[in-house]
Amino acid sequence: MTTTSHPEARNPCQLYLISPLDVGGDFPERLRAALAGGKVAAFQFRVKGVDQHEAARLAAPLQAICAEHDCAFIVNDDVALAKRLAADGVHLGQSDGDPREAREALGREAQIGVTCHDSRHLALEAGDAGADYVAFGAFYPSSTKDAKAQADPDILHWWSSLMELPCVAIGGITVDNARPLIAAGADFIAVSGGIWAHPEGPEAAVRAFTELCAEERSTAHERFIAR
Repeated sequence: MTTTSHPEARNPCQLYLISPLDVGGDFPERLRAALAGGKVAAFQFRVKGVDQHEAARLAAPLQAICAEHDCAFIVNDDVALAKRLAADGVHLGQSDGDPREAREALGREAQIGVTCHDSRHLALEAGDAGADYVAFGAFYPSSTKDAKAQADPDILHWWSSLMELPCVAIGGITVDNARPLIAAGADFIAVSGGIWAHPEGPEAAVRAFTELCAEERSTAHERFIAR
């Protein structure tokens, strides 16, 4: 994934779904509904406390649904599981391994993302190590994960103004608070609870995010052209 150097001229911001920890039961149908709501760039499979065999069993139907909707299937934290599933990529936290080693294990075509919290230094390091995208956050309080840092939208503007490598905004993002992050230059907004806990359901949530992304980036582009 590449982008242009000016945030206003970059492609429209896209949605990056993150799974809840419980992906059993009727979750495959909830995912199918979400992907019916609009274009979703990627889905991150994030489960904890299960062995690789069980994780692979849970992942199988979700991976198939993503393939049907041309949505990249990304595994959280686990390079070995990503390789076993032939996933589209892996997302690494700061303690989950080196992007170079992940690249060697998964191949040139794999999408490798790295959590960089609120650190410009970590983001530059991740880019130098061959990451395909960097993730900043948390921007807002999140019920999904305890945030190690509070990021400011300015970091998105700084990164997108200087770098072609895409950036992801993550952490407590909802339809109601996403606009400043999109305007600041986020190429992707990563959302979990804002989708799965949406009062009107995941399909309506994705539709609302899709409309917001298109609207806000169009406005930013108009501001850029008017300069």
